[in-house]
Amino acid sequence: MKDAKIRTTIVGVGNILLKDEGIGVHIAHSLQQTDISHDIKVIDVGTSPDLPYYVKDCDKLIIVDAVQGGGKPGTFYRFHPHDANIESGEMASAHELGLGQSLEMMRLMGSEPREIVIIGIEPKEIGWGMELSAELQQKIPEIIDLILSEINPRPGD
Repeated sequence: MKDAKIRTTIVGVGNILLKDEGIGVHIAHSLQQTDISHDIKVIDVGTSPDLPYYVKDCDKLIIVDAVQGGGKPGTFYRFHPHDANIESGEMASAHELGLGQSLEMMRLMGSEPREIVIIGIEPKEIGWGMELSAELQQKIPEIIDLILSEINPRPGD
């Protein structure tokens, strides 16, 4: 029997040693504990988002990471790579360069999924420590709901 095609890959990016900077990894771990469809792959890529190695033949890629966009802690931003110049520093992430390069490499290799969505979460604290701020910890269920709605959109969305 042939392996089932992966419809959606969710990657959590972040450094769990820097408090809220690790939100993407915390979200990936939470999603791995849920009863998610067999055609969905959830990966913790940590601080090394080498996407071409993790994403093969999926239709949709969802990247979850801390993004400093100037909003209140816990604000989420949903955008596509072409919506923001990731390399310019308009939205700051500790992984900008690696993420931007990975996305460009996927494009050049022709292995880019049909759709790429970035879910950025505004951090409150980035500093030494493994715990999330109370604001981000409280937002985890909402962030997971947002990701699940990306996977299974409701009619009219």
